[in-house]
Amino acid sequence: MTGTENVLAGKLALITGASGGIGAACARHLWLKNVDLALTYSSNENKIIKLEDELWALRPRPESSDDSSAPVISTHKVDVGSLQDMERLFRSIKELHNKDGPDILISNAGHGKRIPNIADISVEEFDYTISINLRAAFILSKFSIPHMAAQKWGRIIYVSSLAAHGGGINGCHYAASKAGLHGLMKNLANKHAKDGITVNDVAPAMIGETGMIPDEKFVEGTPGDVRNIPVGRLGQPHEVANVVVMFCQTGYLTGQSVLLSGGLK
Repeated sequence: MTGTENVLAGKLALITGASGGIGAACARHLWLKNVDLALTYSSNENKIIKLEDELWALRPRPESSDDSSAPVISTHKVDVGSLQDMERLFRSIKELHNKDGPDILISNAGHGKRIPNIADISVEEFDYTISINLRAAFILSKFSIPHMAAQKWGRIIYVSSLAAHGGGINGCHYAASKAGLHGLMKNLANKHAKDGITVNDVAPAMIGETGMIPDEKFVEGTPGDVRNIPVGRLGQPHEVANVVVMFCQTGYLTGQSVLLSGGLK
């Protein structure tokens, strides 16, 4: 297996935060590409059960668990702020998928409390945001890269934000965490291209039907108001997933950030 191969069928994708809008959309898109899935959630078990049922409706369940070529979905309750939880996650992947790590890592789980002014951001909130948005991506990558390098094929995608480029509606704590992801991506892309591993990020802005932005009303009167977005609407989770799949299928693309913002700057 080499980094030049872009066929995804039979690969394993680990998607964190899969119960949310973007994570679930990534799961659907990759599942239809015949990719096996390890899906994490933090608290909403009902949503992940519903997603799993939906995925199996798209592709039939295997008649026998002994069929090594049968598609596999595993779900995992994980606090990405906990090193112990992520160590347990990788042990579970080894047991359930018979792999030392994922072939595709989509680090999507995130935290963003909208606090625009630095005076109102507590040190605790800053630390927690960095832990969930940046430290977790570092640990997941650290655990994933040895398996990817050993097989000379891997895809790492971080879900970043317009905030990493200085925009958005959130405060500096969130911007710092996402800018850190951008730096992590650039560094790892340079170091691991020789190993057949690509590392990229998608930087969405104003994506609706998500925990952070449920609808247009939520961003009225902010810089992210749809009246300020050139295309005149919120983005959709499946549009983020389109970019993620493109990253997965394009082994010649690495070290890049795609700003998905409807023209918002």
